[in-house]
Amino acid sequence: MPMADSPEHKLIEYGVYVPSEAEAMVQLLGEVFSRHDPPAVAVALTAPEFEEFVRLLCPKAAIDALTIVARLAGRGELVGALLTEDSASAMPDGIDRLSAKFNPIFDILGQLDMEYRSGRTVRPGESLHLFLLGVSDRVAGRGVAQQLVVACLEHGNRRGYRLAVTEATNKASQHIFRKQGFVERVKRSYAAHRFDGQHVFASIAEHGGPILMDKSL
Repeated sequence: MPMADSPEHKLIEYGVYVPSEAEAMVQLLGEVFSRHDPPAVAVALTAPEFEEFVRLLCPKAAIDALTIVARLAGRGELVGALLTEDSASAMPDGIDRLSAKFNPIFDILGQLDMEYRSGRTVRPGESLHLFLLGVSDRVAGRGVAQQLVVACLEHGNRRGYRLAVTEATNKASQHIFRKQGFVERVKRSYAAHRFDGQHVFASIAEHGGPILMDKSL
């Protein structure tokens, strides 16, 4: 995949994730999400705990070849990733062995997905699911997240996908996806959500809540 032309991207290239990058992607997303993703912060997920989730997703990401990563040009060092799958994909084996801290997050995002699908069956090859977008602090402010989304959508379109769906969990990611033409479809409130009778996301109420958004390709 060609490097972006604009000056702020001249040292970064974008391409499809390959299996040899598994551990680098695991570490990158574990660090970014445990520090910056509001739901992960609210339930106190550690980087190693989040890494276990990403590690479960890597084998299928390699097979699907839909995930896009950002690399430092000439060095190959991973500085960003947008983990992407076919929306018809099932949850990976081993998901039940993850930390119980994930359960409130899966619950609130699962509600978004259930309302959005409204009982409809998603057929393989129709819809992209963009669901873990993370960028290293080393390249913050250089538009890497935005370019990852652009590259992902272009790649998915070439593969024949006609719809892209994402659950944006914070205002920054919601802004990024809106700039790329994603439209809000379903939302939830962190302040109002209860899991096992507890307001587990009360500490991140200022982030509003997760929004399921989609875009026709």
